[in-house]
Order: sequence, then C-alpha cells, then structure tokens
Amino acid sequence: MSIELPEALNIADVFLDARLRENRGERTAIVTDQKSLSYAEVQALSNRFANVLARLDVRPEERVLIGLPDLPEFVTALFGTLKNGSVAVMVNCQLKPEEISYFYQYTRARIAVVHADQLAQFSEAAQGAPELRHLLVFGGFTTDDRPAQRTRGLRRLSLERELESAPESFENYPTHRDDAAIWLFSGGTTGRPKAVIQTHGSFLNTTELYAKKLLGYRAQDRTLSVPKLYFGYATGCNLFFPFAVGGSSILFPERCTAEVLFEKIRRHTPTILVNVPTMVNQMLSHPSAAEQDLSCLRLATSAGEALPAELYERFKELFGVELLDGLGTAEMWHIFVSNRPGEVIPGTLGKVVPGFELRVCDDEGRELPDGEVGWLWVRGASRALGYFHDLPKTAQAFKGDWYVSGDMIRKRTDGSIEYCGRGDDMLKVAGKWLAPSEVENCLLSHPLVEECAVVGIVDEHGLTKPHAFVVARQATTELAEELRKFVRERLEPYKAPRAVAFLDALPRTHLGKVDRGKLRRA
Repeated sequence: MSIELPEALNIADVFLDARLRENRGERTAIVTDQKSLSYAEVQALSNRFANVLARLDVRPEERVLIGLPDLPEFVTALFGTLKNGSVAVMVNCQLKPEEISYFYQYTRARIAVVHADQLAQFSEAAQGAPELRHLLVFGGFTTDDRPAQRTRGLRRLSLERELESAPESFENYPTHRDDAAIWLFSGGTTGRPKAVIQTHGSFLNTTELYAKKLLGYRAQDRTLSVPKLYFGYATGCNLFFPFAVGGSSILFPERCTAEVLFEKIRRHTPTILVNVPTMVNQMLSHPSAAEQDLSCLRLATSAGEALPAELYERFKELFGVELLDGLGTAEMWHIFVSNRPGEVIPGTLGKVVPGFELRVCDDEGRELPDGEVGWLWVRGASRALGYFHDLPKTAQAFKGDWYVSGDMIRKRTDGSIEYCGRGDDMLKVAGKWLAPSEVENCLLSHPLVEECAVVGIVDEHGLTKPHAFVVARQATTELAEELRKFVRERLEPYKAPRAVAFLDALPRTHLGKVDRGKLRRA
C-alpha cells in the first residue's frame, strides 16, 4: 500500500492552508497556557513571516535556522519558511555558543529566528558565521537601527515589529514534492550532527500512512509532547499530524519534567501524549504518580529509544494508557515500525507500518530468516535525499530504494520486530552477541534503579566487557555488587556487567538520547 504524491506539493498548504479551504479556519490550532490560536490566525501569521523573509531577500531553497522554544512563533516561522520555498533548519534553542556556531557554519543560513532570552548565545555564535545576515528576535527586542550597534554587518531585527508591517496574504512558492523542506539531524553520538535532507513528499507520506491510518489522528485530538518541536518525532506527532486533521497542538516552552507534564495534562486534557522512555520512567518515579489522572488520554506514543517491557507494563497498570512504542529515523523522517492501538506486544517495536517494507539483513545485505539478529533495511516514500556534504556516508546508507540503518533488529515469526540496539552499541562478549538493551531492561526491573545504560569497555587485554552506568535511588558499594548478581541470576552469566558505576544523570546528545560515546570515554 502506498499513496500517490502530487508533483506540485508544498506541505504548508497541506497542513495549514487546506484547513481554511475546508472551512475549519476558526478551529483551535495551537493551545498555550496564555492563549489559543485558530487555524486562520496561524495562517495569517505564517503569511506575514513568509513576507518578512521575502522582504529580507531570503530565497527559495535557502536555509532558515529556527532556534525558538515551543511557542506559536515557532510554528508560524516554520510554516512561513515553507511557504517561501525556503528550507527550515530546526535546532535546540538551549545550545551553547560553540554548538550554535557549528550549525551556522554548516547550514550557511543567512537568517536565524531566535528568542530574546537566548539572544546572547546566538549573537556570540554569529562571530564565526560570515554568511549570517539577520537575526530575527522574538520577545520584546528592539531592532538594531544604528550601524554602530551592529556586529560585522549582522542586523538584529524585532520579529514583532517586522510582522506588524508585513501583509497577511502570501502566494506559496510552488515547490516540488522532491524539493528539500526541512533538514533533520542525526543524533551526533559519534561526531558532529549531520543534516538529513528531507522532502515535502516525505512528510505527507508518513502523515497519511502512520498518523492517519495507523494511529487514527482525528479532529478532536489535542496533542501534548515531551520532546520539543525541533525534534522530528515531535514535529510530526505534535504539529503536522494534528494539523493534518484539524486537531490542536498544545505547546509549552519550559523544560519538560514529570511535574510540568502532569500539570499540563491537568490543565489542557490532551488526548494523545507524545512520550519518550526517559520521561516514562520519570513519570512512574514521581512521588505523586499514583494520584495522577490520565484518563483524558486515548493513547500515548513512545520513540527515540527502545521502550523496556517493564516500563510499558508499569505505565499501563498505573495510568491505564497504552504506550505505542515505535522506531523511526531522520533518514525516513518518522515512524515506520510501530505497535498498534489495542494490539501492543510489550518489549517489541510492533510491526511494519503499511506502506513501508523492512528487511533484516547480514553484513552482505542478504536477508536473514526470522529469529536472527541483523541490520535493518527499510524502504518507502519517506526516504531522504541523503546527507548534506557527506557523499561517502550517503552512498553507504542509501542503497537504491533502501535505507540501510545502523540499527540491529530481530523479526519474530508473528511479524513483530525486536530492537537489539545500534550496531556500534552491540557487544561481542565471550564470542557471543550481547544487546545492551537486554541488560538494561533487566537492571530497570530492580527497585533501586531509576535509569541505566550499558556500554562495552575494552579491558587491558583488549577484550570488550559490559559496564553499567546507573542512576540509582540510593547508590552504595553494596548495591553495585547486588546489581551484578541481580543480572547474573536472570540472564546468562556473560551478560552481567563487569562493573557498575553510579551517576547523578546519564549524559545526553542534542536530541536527548543517551550519549553512549561519552560513557565509553568516561
């Protein structure tokens, strides 16, 4: 099953403008603690933003860097960029100046949209970005009108002021379905993040196949997300997907904690919660978890990292809500393997989303029988064009119609998929393969373990041994040995960690995933 993608396609029209043609302009599109915006209001602001870009001579196919918190302005900047035919580059607004500088230089963006609260670090980073010409600043900033206030010709402009003088109408640039729409970024656990060039067609394809047909998004849905909008997982589940059906997106700019999340659920009563395993664990560990009412939710998704069966069972029992674990990659934009509502198979990623095709292959690309661990190959109409400025990596990862992931999986006889880990995270211990996730799931079932990660450490003899890094409720020397024994009693002895180190928190990448490379160097 596949969908027909029109040749002329601009997803700003599909996800936003089409709602007005359907006479849904007055429906609520965005909800915040302070206000709500209708689809008509979001469209008017997005058109204004597109006109601002055109006035500043930002042309189609040029990159626009969006470094905003989750506010309505993020949404209107994104849609305005797409309307102009330009390419959106979404980054974490909390990055350090040296990290921002990398994204400036790598993307060659001539304009960036930032919040006044983060202006200092985005301005500092601009010193090494000769192609950057404008910083559009939201949040009460006053435009740099005098040349003396400018740095190397860089202009800082008040976004509010620019929008006030821009028209509310705009004719969308006639982009092609294969034109670049958004650059998504790899996790960056082994080096600098690389841009995955995704097209307008990719976003529409997954929205139809996964959001509408598998999850059943509908106009009555109100979505709330743990990951922020710059993360492709949230761009879909908490923006494009609800907008595609006339639903509502709940946004909040502050850092997400279990306490904040519970408060937003009480206040806004979402029907879909977009979650990640780390937050699932934090919600379950919160002192008031048993007092929370999540009955407004009809489902919750989980992605970003594998969801341990133990966490699924505890979440379902305590909150009465299904967690639909799934797997997606930036190279395929979003989820292509997922559990189904009412058909969850705990401990698995579920089954392939109809419209995509998946294989489990050996090192030579030969398909393996069910039950064997191998490399994930996937194909479908959401495949990226490739990596920016990395032809060798593009050639390695994209084989004809197929994307060859660095993930290792196992297909069960019932068609469900087990996630075994990233290929570079898999460990060969005592001549046998060890999936760190299996040991991590075991450790998480211990009552004193809050979070953990298992990585391979090479010992003085050149042999790889599993080491566990644990965030514990009460760390002691005795607990370290207890955890090693705990694993030995439940798994094959070679899988037990040779050492257990306690941390206050696990290191994470710019996308919020566990930084296993940093743990190996610890």
